[in-house]
Amino acid sequence: MRYILMCGGTYQKWNTPRQLLEINGEKIIERTIRLLRENGIEEIAISSNLPGFDVFGVPVLNHQNNYNAREYNDFDGYWCEAFYPTDEPVCYIFGDVVFSEDAIKTIVNTDTDDIEFFASAPPFDSRYSKEWAEPFALKVVDTDHFQLAININKKLADNDCFDRKPIMWELWQVIKSTPLNTIDYTNYTAINDWTCDIDDPEDVEMFERIINES
Repeated sequence: MRYILMCGGTYQKWNTPRQLLEINGEKIIERTIRLLRENGIEEIAISSNLPGFDVFGVPVLNHQNNYNAREYNDFDGYWCEAFYPTDEPVCYIFGDVVFSEDAIKTIVNTDTDDIEFFASAPPFDSRYSKEWAEPFALKVVDTDHFQLAININKKLADNDCFDRKPIMWELWQVIKSTPLNTIDYTNYTAINDWTCDIDDPEDVEMFERIINES
């Protein structure tokens, strides 16, 4: 199985890709690659339409992604098109997430014959930085099911079937055939430690402190 680190799209409030911020002198994407390798994963690639990702010793898959986020629920393009298309088993890793060692172990060691989703879920760890759940990764073996879900997600979005513009949670609802606009925190693999994505540059100090105390 190939592990693809998703590092595409543009975000208005960031001058540099979040994945290239440094935590304890190590770029976020570099840390994820290292943790994957420490867990025996060698087939790693980066998917991006941005410069600066060709220095980490893994292939860069040039994926033209028209997703452009301005503010919450205000963006152009389909978020679900961020997934690099492939008909081979793949694990998509969200590139702006700072992972704990245990989180990467959980993702690597969890098997599926279909599709499995990894995210935080309540009750949250005391070190977790948000009041809501965040997605971290998606492991896909049944690629036909996955592509069908993406196509359905886009059609539902075009028909205004979601309360907001759809992102990972809405795609997961389509994949699992659960009611739209209702998040079920029990139907995926929960990672309940401090693992989370970067929202602001100020988050760097927080993650550095947590990692140094772990």
